[in-house]
Amino acid sequence: MTPPVRGRLAPSPTGAQHVGNARTYLIAWLSARTRGGSVRLRVEDIDVWRNRPGAKEQLAADLRWLGLDWDGEPVVQSERLADHVAALERLKQLDLVYPCTCTRTDIQSAASAPHQDHEGPTYPGTCAHRRAADAAGLTVPYAWRFRVTDTPAFTDLYAGPQQLDLKRAGGDFVVWRSADVPAYQLAVVTDDAAEGVTEVVRGDDLLTSTPRQLLLYRSLGLTSPDFVHVPLVVGPDGRRLAKRHGDTRLAALRANGVSAERLLGLLAYSCGWLPIVTPVSAKELLPMFRLDAIPREPFALTPELLREIGYRG
Repeated sequence: MTPPVRGRLAPSPTGAQHVGNARTYLIAWLSARTRGGSVRLRVEDIDVWRNRPGAKEQLAADLRWLGLDWDGEPVVQSERLADHVAALERLKQLDLVYPCTCTRTDIQSAASAPHQDHEGPTYPGTCAHRRAADAAGLTVPYAWRFRVTDTPAFTDLYAGPQQLDLKRAGGDFVVWRSADVPAYQLAVVTDDAAEGVTEVVRGDDLLTSTPRQLLLYRSLGLTSPDFVHVPLVVGPDGRRLAKRHGDTRLAALRANGVSAERLLGLLAYSCGWLPIVTPVSAKELLPMFRLDAIPREPFALTPELLREIGYRG
């Protein structure tokens, strides 16, 4: 018997939620709900120094405004530190991680070529000779890196078969930062496994994170979810949506009188579920949802489209 689908929404309080976030959340919510699945909400706040006051409350308000509900109480990532520590300790026991004293500047200066991956340039392996036990003799700050020996292939439910080479694309990656907090890769794997998440829907800028996370799932003896990486929303210039493209925050749209239904109509149009931009609710989109209808290219959000839904910001 196929296990019930459990999706998740995982916003970060490091900044306001914008139109691009809303599109991904809508796809994730519909993907689970159309199959009678549940949806969990997790606030990914481990970057405590970047979190903005009031952002947790704002992101919940944004999701409610969109009509995207969730099951159970929201999970706050920073409150799960004990589980993150336990996962790191397990990796140490298996000697799959090693202490790395390299600074970001050290790695950038050693890089042979620029790299577009969000992990930064490929790690040159400076500290790869160390074992986990060597941390006891270090007197300077260090991070923990996972030793990459292979790259798991996987099939993305939207993007299809994927085969990357992590040794060339990032190399050994950080799972615990020198600031003594978990890195994204370890935290998200630990948390998704603990919540029984069976499907992860996110932007395709995180596609290269998946083989790293699959290595962690395998190493920790955890069951990995299915992955769905969808194209991003970009500005008219084709670049990632940002302040230079105007104020596309959901709170700004709401303050300017844009209804959730009009925004959802625009997002549904961008996903190929509606032939024109017309108001619609999240629940009304349930019978229209088709993952394979979403265009393969990024969706360009133009001032004209924003004006079409009534935004005058």
